[in-house]
Amino acid sequence: MSPHGIHHLTAVSAAIRDNYRFYTETIGMRLVKRSVNQDDVSAYHLFYSDAVGTPGHDLTFFDWPVPPEQRGTRSVVRTGLRVPAASLDYWTDRLAAAGVEAEPVRVIDGRLTLRFEDPEGQRLALLADGGAGDPPTPWDRSPVPAEHQIRGLGPITMSVPDLENTDLALRTVLGMRLVRTYPLPDRPADTVHVYEMGEGGGPHAELHVAVQPRLPVARQGAGAVHHVAFRVPDDAYDDWSERLQRFGVPSSGPVDRYYFRSLYFREPGGVLFELATDGPGFAVDEDAATLGETVVLPPILESRRTQIVAGLKPLD
Repeated sequence: MSPHGIHHLTAVSAAIRDNYRFYTETIGMRLVKRSVNQDDVSAYHLFYSDAVGTPGHDLTFFDWPVPPEQRGTRSVVRTGLRVPAASLDYWTDRLAAAGVEAEPVRVIDGRLTLRFEDPEGQRLALLADGGAGDPPTPWDRSPVPAEHQIRGLGPITMSVPDLENTDLALRTVLGMRLVRTYPLPDRPADTVHVYEMGEGGGPHAELHVAVQPRLPVARQGAGAVHHVAFRVPDDAYDDWSERLQRFGVPSSGPVDRYYFRSLYFREPGGVLFELATDGPGFAVDEDAATLGETVVLPPILESRRTQIVAGLKPLD
């Protein structure tokens, strides 16, 4: 058993209106779900994706009024966004025109990569994916032409102070494969270990683990990643719940998020993982043509709609 790729990544924003503008206007992703954090209904949970919310494409944010992240280890340190190699010149010009500072395109782990940060310091990278991963559905109202739009997430890079127990969990519990290493670009003395999941590999199905024993432990805040989720088949969800129990991994137990089902647990290095099913998807309670245009709530929260919506900031 192994997840077959990245499902989504959830991060933290303390400036949600600016976040909305950046990811829909500058990055050109579609807001496919305008909802709330189901465990903290005072906060938005926004989902940016392709036109239909293809699993493996979703970059999501919690809206929390917190100070900036204190960077360090035991955290996710960079999120990959996949594009065609021919699009990197376009993105270099687009980011510059938007006033976003970016590094020059360079080869990292054998792939052309353009690294930059969002306005709150969320660390991102556009990279050439070689056409790997599920094909996305372009959003026809994106300010980014269809041929240059984000194709999906991956790889995700995390940092731990020691590899041994994290490696054991990734290989034994999650069935990932350690396939190669490379020096961390910012700190060549630190090594990044690349783990593949699923059958074919590729950046959409890679977790990169940087071993950084000399860093302080990160403190989560705005610009930080809250958790990373991996894709599991709908019909394997119960098997994964049983598998975590069998290995003695403390977890949330089954959680129904309405749009997908989840299992949450921390790997030994402290990073929060989620296993999430592909279905039923974001169109279960909205018309595909109007995804993300109004606040939608799962049925368990619908009776509190007036109170919840009144506590949310306007986005548009």
